[in-house]
Amino acid sequence: MDAPFPTLYDNHGRPLQYLRLAVTDRCNLRCFYCMPAEGIPYLPKKELLRYEEMERLVTLLAQLGIRKVRITGGEPFVRRDLVPFMERLSAIPGIEQLNLTTNGVLTQPHVPALKAMGVGTVNLSLDTLDRQRFLQITRRDEFDRVWATYESLLEHNIAVKINAVVMEGQNIDDILPLVELTRHQPVDIRFIEEMPFNGEGNHYPTLTWTYKRIFDYLRTHYPDLQKVEDHPNSTAHHYVVPGYQGRIGIIAAFSRTFCGTCNRLRITAQGGLKTCLYDQGVLDLRALLRSDASDEQIKTSLIHTFRHRAKDGFEAERQRTPVTESMATIGG
Repeated sequence: MDAPFPTLYDNHGRPLQYLRLAVTDRCNLRCFYCMPAEGIPYLPKKELLRYEEMERLVTLLAQLGIRKVRITGGEPFVRRDLVPFMERLSAIPGIEQLNLTTNGVLTQPHVPALKAMGVGTVNLSLDTLDRQRFLQITRRDEFDRVWATYESLLEHNIAVKINAVVMEGQNIDDILPLVELTRHQPVDIRFIEEMPFNGEGNHYPTLTWTYKRIFDYLRTHYPDLQKVEDHPNSTAHHYVVPGYQGRIGIIAAFSRTFCGTCNRLRITAQGGLKTCLYDQGVLDLRALLRSDASDEQIKTSLIHTFRHRAKDGFEAERQRTPVTESMATIGG
């Protein structure tokens, strides 16, 4: 069946079909690469988008061409009534896929509901399989609850993608154990370059574990590693070890090799529209919503913004002040 609404393109001819929607800036972990140990100043509740405001935006974006929505945070499950909200999103005409990114700490009790509403994939943030290293990285002793979520997702046949940020001196010893999860389980393990969004404004002058080094490390230990076909808009390059059930992905998040096919938008918890992970926010949707703008006025503003999208993450970064925000405030 044909899509009910036309495809929307940016000024570089890239289709815009995928929305990452942050429902909160709060998180119950304190991963050192995402935020300081003391956390970040959280926004007052009134400054966050209300669920009904988010539903309105998703409805309008679906009319413009968005087909896939991923719920992100912060940690989505620290916001109350998330499951009913997701159920309402899944019923919006034009939305064909609803997915979730979570750290897994609070997720396990909700897995049956995620399955029932048809959530397609769950990205589980998990940088290590070692409980002590988990504590060191996240500053919280929550590994057991995260692992329970992982097992429950597999039991309910929900597609799982484990996201692991590769960090020198932190979790290099976890790369091979994570790959070994793909031996007997149909899971994607995605190794991600570290990025500068740690809430302290520390830009990394050099990146030690680039996507190339990650690949070379994997190839050294798995000489028969085979490339498999990627989705046209995939951020990851995917590989398999022959005979293994799952896949391995490498995401060049800092090197930004995938910008030419990026079809993603982000809406932060406070209603900022980002057409690139590295931009500073290009449209204040909360202000539009709360100024009684009509649906047509909002859609006109969105289309105008999409026609002035940065060519890639490097251009977007050049157009902004230095990075100081936490990934928790961006929406992953």
